Amino acid sequence: MAERSAKSTSYPSPSGGSGPARAIGEPANLGRRFIALMIDWILCLLVSRLFVGSVSEGWAPLVVLIVEYTFFIGLFAQTPGMKLTGVRCVSVFTGGAPGIPRTLLRALLLSIVIPCLIMDDQRRGLHDRAAGTIVTGTPATGGPTAG
Repeated sequence: MAERSAKSTSYPSPSGGSGPARAIGEPANLGRRFIALMIDWILCLLVSRLFVGSVSEGWAPLVVLIVEYTFFIGLFAQTPGMKLTGVRCVSVFTGGAPGIPRTLLRALLLSIVIPCLIMDDQRRGLHDRAAGTIVTGTPATGGPTAG
């Protein structure tokens, strides 16, 4: 008997009513998530250098990272690093881009590091749970997309 290798994570509708649960997909691999973060961090170092002139100012790359995550994840569900590594951050309620307010909260919590280290069995850190998001793999090309 063949088993499915890909698990699907389901979440209730945002209203919490009796509507059907929405399948989001399998949580992304931690290695791919870390590589995506490193790509994004390098981009933030380069961009912040344009504005500040020195990456020794530790606050500048962090501010750029918060802005990058808020904008790209909020509107497109992926940062450039996530796009390159094949992961995305979606709303657990809709399966689509979480929107600016949720991703601003997520980015602020991510910037203090500790919340992302405390994960549940679905690899959702405290920052993901607070923002109502989950990081998953991207849908296969040509397959159905969430949204």
